[in-house]
Order: sequence, then C-alpha cells, then structure tokens
Amino acid sequence: MDLLFMSKRTRLGLFTYVVFLGHLCNGFYLPGSYMRTYSTGEPIFAKVNSLTSIETELPFSYYSLPYCTPSGGIKKSAENLGELLMGDQIDNSPYRFRMNINESVFLCTTHPLSEHDVKLLKQRTHDLYQVNMILDNLPAMRFAYQNGVKIQWTGFPVGFTPPGSKDDYIINHVKFRVSVHEYEGTGVQILGTGEEGMGVISTSDDKKKAAGYEIVGFEVFPCSVKNDPEKMAKLHQYDQADSVNCPLGLEKSQIIREQEKISFTYEVEFVKSNVRWPSRWDAYLKMEGARVHWFSILNSLMVIFFLAGIVFVIFLRTVRRDLTRYEELDKESQAQMNEELSGWKLVVGDVFREPNHSKLLCVMVGDGVQITGMTVVTILFAAFGFMSPASRGMLLTGMIVLYLFLGTGAGYAGVYLWRTIKGTSEGWRSVSWSVAFFFPGVVFIILTILNFILWGSNSTGAIPISLYFILLSLLFCISVPLTLLGGYLGTRADPIQFPVRTNQIAREIPAQKYPSWLLVIGAGTLPFGTLFIELFFILSSIWLGRFYYVFGFLLVVLMLLVVVCAEVSVVLTYMHLCVEDWQWWWKAFYASGSVSLYVFLYSMKYLVFDLRSLSGPVSAILYLGYSLIVAIAIMLSTGTIGFITSLYFVHYLFSSVKID
Repeated sequence: MDLLFMSKRTRLGLFTYVVFLGHLCNGFYLPGSYMRTYSTGEPIFAKVNSLTSIETELPFSYYSLPYCTPSGGIKKSAENLGELLMGDQIDNSPYRFRMNINESVFLCTTHPLSEHDVKLLKQRTHDLYQVNMILDNLPAMRFAYQNGVKIQWTGFPVGFTPPGSKDDYIINHVKFRVSVHEYEGTGVQILGTGEEGMGVISTSDDKKKAAGYEIVGFEVFPCSVKNDPEKMAKLHQYDQADSVNCPLGLEKSQIIREQEKISFTYEVEFVKSNVRWPSRWDAYLKMEGARVHWFSILNSLMVIFFLAGIVFVIFLRTVRRDLTRYEELDKESQAQMNEELSGWKLVVGDVFREPNHSKLLCVMVGDGVQITGMTVVTILFAAFGFMSPASRGMLLTGMIVLYLFLGTGAGYAGVYLWRTIKGTSEGWRSVSWSVAFFFPGVVFIILTILNFILWGSNSTGAIPISLYFILLSLLFCISVPLTLLGGYLGTRADPIQFPVRTNQIAREIPAQKYPSWLLVIGAGTLPFGTLFIELFFILSSIWLGRFYYVFGFLLVVLMLLVVVCAEVSVVLTYMHLCVEDWQWWWKAFYASGSVSLYVFLYSMKYLVFDLRSLSGPVSAILYLGYSLIVAIAIMLSTGTIGFITSLYFVHYLFSSVKID
C-alpha cells in the first residue's frame, strides 16, 4: 500500500535501482560456478593442496617433503573457514602449463637427501600419502585397477614399495592430460580469473576476443624415473626434458636413499574434449549404486508404513474407542468409571508433572532445534545445487554460518519449553545462556583434545590459534546474542496450557517386568534402519576421500527419518502411559534420540571392518572423536523431533479427557 503513495520521482528512482541490480546480476557468476577461457600459449599454474592419506587421516603440507618450490616463493591461496577446518592448505606450485602446447619439462633437482628427508619420504610412502594438485579449480584425477576393477582416485602417491621389496621409490615424473573444450564465443568476454574473484562479463562486438579454451578435465599418470645426474645438472627450470614412457622397470626407477639427488620432471598433453564447462564435474560426481540408494528409501518407507499402522490403531481403535465410551456415559457412570480407570487414564494427574532435570531437557531441545534447522537448510541448499563442489569448504562454512544465525530459534524453543514446564519466565536468562554454550562447549572440548594430538603430529589438520579466536568471536558476537534474543521472544509467547491439573502428590509407578530404558534404547533401531545405507556412503566420502553429491537422496532420507522419529516416539510414549508410567518426558526424547547410539556403534564397525588400512592410535582417536561429535548432534536433533511430537500427542490425548 505504501508504494501507491510514493511520489512519481521516488517510484522512478526505485525502478532505476531495480533495473541496475538486474544488470549487476547478469554481470556476475556465483562463486565457484563461472568459467575462464585461455588463449593458446597462455601460462597456467597448477596449485597443490595438503598431502592426505586414508591410512592416517592426518593431512600434511605439500612442502613438508623435499619437493621443488616456485621461483617466486611459496604463497598460500585464500582459504575459507571450511577449508581451514578440514585441514586444506592450498599453495602455489612450480608446475606451469601453456595452453595447447604439449611439452616435456625439467623442474628441479633436489639437494642430496638427508637422513631426515629419507625417513620422512619413506614414512609418507608407507602411509600411502597422496599428492593433491588443482588446475583451474579441478582436482587431479587418476584411474587405477584393483582386482580387475577400475577405481577413480584424486591425486597421486608420494611413492611406492614393490611387493616383496625393502626399497621405496619416489614418484618424480608425472604426465598430465588436460582436457580442453574450445569456446567459440557469443559476443561476451570473460574478465574474471579462476576461483579468486567474481567473474565479470562484458559484451563485445569482436567474437574473437571471447574465443578460447576451457579446461574441462585434469588427469595424472605418475611414475618413477632414475635420471642421469650429469645431464640433469645442466638443465634449468622449464628447460625441455626427454619424454618418458611410463611405467618403467625397478632398475630405471628412482630409489629413496641418503645422499641421492632426485630430479623432478613432468609432461603435459592437451586433448580436445566434447565435454562442456558446466559438465566438467560430472566425472568426479558420477553417482554409482543408485539402486542401493533406492533400496534404502524403500526400506525406510516400509518402516514408516509399519509404524503408521501402529499409530493408526492407537488413535482410531484404542484412544477414540475409549473416549467415545467415556463421553456417552452420564455423570454418575463417569464418576464410577473414574474409580475403575486403567492404563493411560490413571496418570491424568501426573502426566504433566515437571520432569527430572527439566532445565537440561530445555537446553537439549533448544540445541536440537538449532542443529535440525541447520541440517535441513544445508541439505536443501545442497540438493538444489547451491553448494557447488568447486567451492571447497563451502558446505562446512555454510553449516557453521547457519548454525550461528539459527541461535534465535534455539533460544526461543528452549525458553518456551521452560515456561511451559515451569509456568513462569523466571530463570529464562540462565536457560538461554546454557542453550548458547551447551553443544558448542561439548564440541570445543572434543576439538581441543584432538587439536593437541594434531599439533603433536605437526599436521595441517590442526586448527590454528587464530582460527580458535575467530570461531569464539563468531560464537560470542553472533550466536550468543541471537540466542538471548530468541530466549527473550520466548518469554513473550503464550506457553502451552496443560489441559489437566497436576496432583500435589506424585503417583507411584507400578513395577515393570522389563526395564523401560531397554525398550527406549531398542526403539532407536527403527530410525537407524532408515539411514544406515546412506550413512555408509557418507562415511566413505569423509574417510576414503570420495566425493558425495547425492544430496537429493539424502534429502529424501532426512524427511523419512523425521517421520520415523516422530512415529517411534509417539508409540513408545503411548506404551509407557498405558503401563501407568507418567515419566515420559526423557523417554520420549531418547526413544528417537537413541538412534545416535547405533550411529556411533556403526561408525566403530566401519572403523574395524571398512577402514582396516587406518593405522596407529592417533588416527583411531581422531576418527572416534569426530564420530562422537556427529553422534551427539544426531542425538540432540532426532531426540528433539521425537520429544516435540510426543508433547503435542500427550497434550492432544489428555485434552480430550474430561476428568475432574
């Protein structure tokens, strides 16, 4: 309505501003999703990331080994929050390519290897460390055959140890195959560069200016070559070297031993490809095992329908039948029936009694709301393609930012539940502060312990002190104020009004044949059954260095998990009420939250049976530490879903009963 009363000049100015924004939107690509074209002969420099291993899971700097360094010195690329937390350290490298020029190049010859150099190279070789290179934001890809099966890897090994041999050999020659697609030009010119900045597009009448080549593939073929020291001593960096036909025999390979000078060379071959730039990541994100994903979803649907049938029976046959019979009686009959009540109707005066450790319950539910919101939004954005794999660390960065800004929802949920249970707002500040620090505090303690281990190993995976201060600053400057704001808003909202009064004296709970907690823990198997197949793919992507980008399947599994958690919690709550157990609050939370126990146990099974190559206690401690953080987050999230559903179920159930 206000727009109607604007002056003509104001509306004209607003229209001009919107049109200007529209032109800006057409002038920029999203970060990580724009291309760069190269002209023939234009130099392109590859970058190097941290050395990684599926044996130790401890990343190390590329230049921690005696490799060739750039003539201008080592320069780190700008890294985002997610890259730093994942242990990525992207540096420049001396590997220089010239577009569409096939050549064999000499890089450098090292000083004679010292005892420390030999020890380090042998250790990295035995631990199966991989060299990770990046060209035009594409990671180097390598294909290998294992048991007759073609396997795709990113990067190439530091060295190798032949079967039955005590000697180790270094990879000192790499052949690069760069796939390029010729860009014809359509009257636009790409002015942006790589991943460092935004890509600006300007129109041009000269189509030749826009023509060029796009890099759409980056494949490596590593091998070990023993070069002639006298011949190599005469060469300078980027001089032409002899071409090598890989692989070579062991007698022609470069052994790792003291006082040995190692010469590094490389070849580059450019091949034209029909793959277009928008499809260049398809080779990395190729989804295999689609039938397995569908099987996981069908399995989840069967569990949902089974539980939905139980809930249907509870509501329509049991609850509705009892309520209908009760409402048809006159007052005298109702009074007589009240004395003969059995099951859930007997706990009407205790069902809303304050649970033990009510503040902790409110805090955990608040954090659960925050984690659930972060997870849903992140997976939703990733499923719709907003989390590009070309933007390294974007997924983790997005999760952290979302978690910080969802502090308002966490504070609101925690204080709102506190008011509902207590009937007063007194103490809401304490609840809000606890919500703000409970889960981050647990994560901080675990990460600090793991960080001391990583510092002791000199790994790039260790979080720098500066990053610690940045994370704490973000927590105190964004999450804590928003959580307190949410708590304040929670005090202003009308709390849930319980439909029945609570007796002053608590009713004694009859002795049960089996411990109720046994049933609660067993209930977690049903939600776990909906996600364990997808969990395998996620663990493989994290710990085996594989890409995971089937977020569409993950989104469906997440929605099914929410439904199963809600149904399991409702069924378990009703079963406890039927045996006159009115202490349902925590049991409703853990009925669905106990899935985290099975996730953690499955992680341990994955460590023992699927990560058999993982070596050393340090790697195992890191794995278990990160798995524990994930399990706690899953417990808070799924427990919150089940508890909120059960709370509304119990409220609906007893609001239909008219008992004085």
